[in-house]
Amino acid sequence: MSIAENLARIQERMAAAARRAGRDPAAVRLVAVSKKVPVERIAEAAAAGQKLFGENYLQEAREKIVLLPSELSWHFIGHLQSNKAGEAAGLFAMLETVDSLKLAGILNRQAEAIGKKLPVLVQVNVGREARKSGVLPEAAEELLRGIAAFPHLDLRGLMTMPPFFDQPEASRPFFRELRRLGEAMCARGILGVNGPVELSMGMSGDFEAAIEEGATLVRVGTALFGER
Repeated sequence: MSIAENLARIQERMAAAARRAGRDPAAVRLVAVSKKVPVERIAEAAAAGQKLFGENYLQEAREKIVLLPSELSWHFIGHLQSNKAGEAAGLFAMLETVDSLKLAGILNRQAEAIGKKLPVLVQVNVGREARKSGVLPEAAEELLRGIAAFPHLDLRGLMTMPPFFDQPEASRPFFRELRRLGEAMCARGILGVNGPVELSMGMSGDFEAAIEEGATLVRVGTALFGER
């Protein structure tokens, strides 16, 4: 199938999952994960109507962004090193993987320097995996409160990558945990102050379960572009 056909099929599945959960399909956006995808194939997805893309590596993203239409929007979805935060603040419309107050502080200063209020998500390690980035759920509130105090960051919500499972249903409890954490933070006045809370969760193998559990952003690469 072509990228356009894959995109249409993914959009159909996303809409169906939203309707099953009694949600408006328009409340869920697709982040097309373009890591290691050639510029020509990204352009093909853009021509088919996809405008939001996610990149994991700063250098790779930098090289692609200048070659593609300026109306595309880019999220950073990889682990961000502090020494690269300045460039990332300028390149991306949203950083989804903020996981420390130190990193947030650097981003705040860089955003101030370029006159930007930078949208960010906090990455939460719901699976408590030692090899994955992200704040542990019990430490999330303290980090969120700290980030909310930075005037040049726009704290939009939460992001997670659960443990890998062959069965999508196995990911559901982790998605549910992130949603409940978001709800708790809304109830305490930390999230949702400036609009709906973003929950970035779900990938090619489990995005429908993520949507049923409340995802507003799903990060899909393989199902759209095929194997790298």
